[in-house]
Amino acid sequence: MKKYKYYPTLFIITISIFLANTFFANAKESKVLSAKNSVLTIEEKQNISIFENVKDSVVFISIHQQVIDNWRMSTFDIPKGAGSGFIWDKDGHIVTNYHVIMNANKAVVTLKNGKRYQASLVGTSPSYDIAVLKIRPVKHLLKPIDLGTSRDLKVGQTVYAVGNPFGLDWTMTKGIISALERSMYATNGVPIKHMIQTDASINPGNSGGPLLNSRAKVIGVNNMILSPSGANAGIGFSIPIDTVKRVVNSIIKKGIYVRPAIGISVDNRINELYKQFSGKNGVVVVDVVPNTSAAKNKLRSTIVDPRGSMTFGDVIISVDAKKIETLEDLYSILDEHKDGDTVTLEVLRENKRKKIDIELQ
Repeated sequence: MKKYKYYPTLFIITISIFLANTFFANAKESKVLSAKNSVLTIEEKQNISIFENVKDSVVFISIHQQVIDNWRMSTFDIPKGAGSGFIWDKDGHIVTNYHVIMNANKAVVTLKNGKRYQASLVGTSPSYDIAVLKIRPVKHLLKPIDLGTSRDLKVGQTVYAVGNPFGLDWTMTKGIISALERSMYATNGVPIKHMIQTDASINPGNSGGPLLNSRAKVIGVNNMILSPSGANAGIGFSIPIDTVKRVVNSIIKKGIYVRPAIGISVDNRINELYKQFSGKNGVVVVDVVPNTSAAKNKLRSTIVDPRGSMTFGDVIISVDAKKIETLEDLYSILDEHKDGDTVTLEVLRENKRKKIDIELQ
């Protein structure tokens, strides 16, 4: 019996060593699996980087409307809606859609850090569905968003939409550019041209937020969707940033966006009469405004004699070799320029083509 008295102790030691080895082996395997699970793909790292770069530049905009309480002879504010926007510069300018703040009495801007500021209205352009607000926080709290360009976009490239859909703040979705050069109508019925179509999810509340490229630069302002239900159906539209730049800079400087002009008056009804008469498209010069580039270059106006007989004036058929068939075509091309630029008009005058250089003003 004596030679067996240490066996129980040896057995316990053996079991302890086995259990310890098993524990450390499992711990090691768990650590390896955890490390594997924590490794992000290149695509995921890019997505995260883009969101981290822009989250502090995107804002939540809540809209309030003033209601009159006739019983108490007082007024109070009620929430009317919400949307998105982004910080344009260190001066506190915020860019959003016009339809987000339309008919609002008060707009409150919330930054990513939770701080809320009442915004004042700088100006709007209903024809482009763009509005500019301004807040007055400490400047170091403002992180202006990086602006890209929309002139070299390609169908198929990756895009990201950041905003506050359905009030769910700071949401990012991803997709591609589905199409370019779309035309959609603004709230005042004027067509917005050159719009970007994307399948990145855009829902109510995303309006006014940025559409970003893979370098986290803004290429458009999210604007609207096509959907019978009012929710995303894979067809969203953004206003190209090159258009936004022109409009916003003008609003900040002048309080309003004014399209560069030739110095003529036009009327779609006259254009339709011309088309019926000649079978051709173009923009008819109805009248020439005195002391303008059009007057200096002697463009011809439409004349109606006392008997009601009409003689059409010059008919603009191209600008800088780009065909003009409708008034919208003319406005779209002029919007690509600024005051002081010179464009070449091609007009039909007595059925003869004539080129005229005009300085925009």
